Amino acid sequence: MTEVTPIDSPWKKLIEQYFEQFMEFFFSDIHAMIDWTQGYEFLDQEFQQIVRDAELGKRLADKLVKAWEKNGEPAIIYIHLEVQGQYDDRFEQRMYVYNYRTYDRFFQPIISVAILGDSSPNWRPRCFGHEKGECRLSFQFPTIKLLDYKERETELKQSQNPFATVVRIHLKGLETRENPTRRFYWKKELTKALYEANYSPKEVLELFHFMDWMLRLPEELANQFDVFVTEYEENKKVEYVTHIERKGRNEGRTEGKAEMLIRLLEEKFGLVNEEVQETVYRMDENRLVECAKRLFTAPTLAEVIGQ
Repeated sequence: MTEVTPIDSPWKKLIEQYFEQFMEFFFSDIHAMIDWTQGYEFLDQEFQQIVRDAELGKRLADKLVKAWEKNGEPAIIYIHLEVQGQYDDRFEQRMYVYNYRTYDRFFQPIISVAILGDSSPNWRPRCFGHEKGECRLSFQFPTIKLLDYKERETELKQSQNPFATVVRIHLKGLETRENPTRRFYWKKELTKALYEANYSPKEVLELFHFMDWMLRLPEELANQFDVFVTEYEENKKVEYVTHIERKGRNEGRTEGKAEMLIRLLEEKFGLVNEEVQETVYRMDENRLVECAKRLFTAPTLAEVIGQ
């Protein structure tokens, strides 16, 4: 679904694993600027220091990447990217603040780009600015609206770029939020498409994990889906989603409940620190349920999580 997670999301993991394909699929002009033979570097620690005092809204993923430009010189490119999962009236401001703070850190022009994964077709933030007296500021950044791909289903099916499948999964996650039966159907269809595509076993598993996160099912349907996967693999004589993988996905469902509890805690008490997040992620499923029940009546965060 489109729930925002307080820690690394599968969006972020896929971007890290397939950054070149990500840029090629969504931002081909910027992709063409980069000398991919020199590699690239994710600057996670630096970026967290840059934005530490500027928490301006929630998102699915944010990254800062260092790459090298194709110009015959050792020119460095810094790319700041955001994957935004819901409407945020301060989004343009955050893009600007992160851009100028990153510039202030490296004294280099920063390329800021955004993927909009929300369900509002009319929300299309692209610029931030203000004017006072004779002073004027204007900041623009490119965005990709995932909803725009709804009319490009054939193109997505034909593409071998893994982010074509990511977009299909994300869109079905939005489309089926209120219809578990429909979601169950599409999760099976997209799983079959994964096996039939020309992906490596590693790519199949990574995309499968993303789909599990985006297309979460109620427990009964999740169990039926596990049966479907087992039977489908037996018929195909493959074993991409092994018993260990299925066990990991069951554990992932508990992690999903922990993510949801953290989100609810943040909505009631404001941002929670890393220590509280770690406490929640160590809880078993029964304790998570108990904490969720206390959330409605407990006046403090400590009383909710039992500290």
